[in-house]
Amino acid sequence: MELQLAELTWLVGGGEVAVLSGAGISTESGIPDYRGPTGAARRFAPMTYQTFSRDPAARRRYWARSYLGWRTIARATPNAGHHAVAELQRAGLVRGIVTQNVDGLHQAGGASGVIELHGSLDMVICLDCGQRSPRERLDSRLRAANGGFVPTTMTVNPDGDAELDEAAVTGFQVVACESCAGVLKPDVVFFGENVPVDRVRAAFEVVEGARALLVLGSSLTVMSGRRFVLRASRLGIPVAIVNQGSTRGDTHAQLAIDAPLGQLLPRLAARLGRPVVPAGYPSPASRAARA
Repeated sequence: MELQLAELTWLVGGGEVAVLSGAGISTESGIPDYRGPTGAARRFAPMTYQTFSRDPAARRRYWARSYLGWRTIARATPNAGHHAVAELQRAGLVRGIVTQNVDGLHQAGGASGVIELHGSLDMVICLDCGQRSPRERLDSRLRAANGGFVPTTMTVNPDGDAELDEAAVTGFQVVACESCAGVLKPDVVFFGENVPVDRVRAAFEVVEGARALLVLGSSLTVMSGRRFVLRASRLGIPVAIVNQGSTRGDTHAQLAIDAPLGQLLPRLAARLGRPVVPAGYPSPASRAARA
């Protein structure tokens, strides 16, 4: 581990690092990830965009469950891993952060300019008129419409969706858009929904202009995140992965470390309190000249 940490320090110390984070960086904040250290998918059925948009009963079920599950996300606080990433950014070593998470914990931990690839749970969007509004406003309206709704939460999923008994959601009142009475949806990318093109383009720009790509807490199972590793590999950009368990990007990585992020990242940040550029480290310009 010490040798791997030394190599990671050298890699990140060159600066101009792009960070790609996944659910694993938030597990120490009490938010479950999708797969866990073994890489096996946890048992839950995430809501799909097709089901949500077409089935009123499914929307009622989702909002009843999310009404409770969102509170776990909203109460979560940044852990040492989030704070360490922010420290690296303040030290001038991180050129951009792309996250697959919807919990907002990078920003709460002090990071800035975060590209939220899959959106954020703290906002809501109307599928009819496109108006965005704060989740807290919707929560107040749902609370007023469902004063007697007090079921016990069984399990909270990574997307803030809580597992509830089907009988518990009967009678839950869903509220509509205040502007057009349209269908409200959390402003996150559901399974089966495309990430907005401009967001993907911005993320690629961060990665393509980097000296190194640092992947934190993602199994890279789905193409949404793995495509950035593949692009970095094709461009000759070194890839380092820190995750608990193996990932689908390991074969493209110069360095893969199996470790808890909340423990390793603070040690990395402590070693790199100020920008350090190792001798002979290739710049983006010199790499492009060789391509």
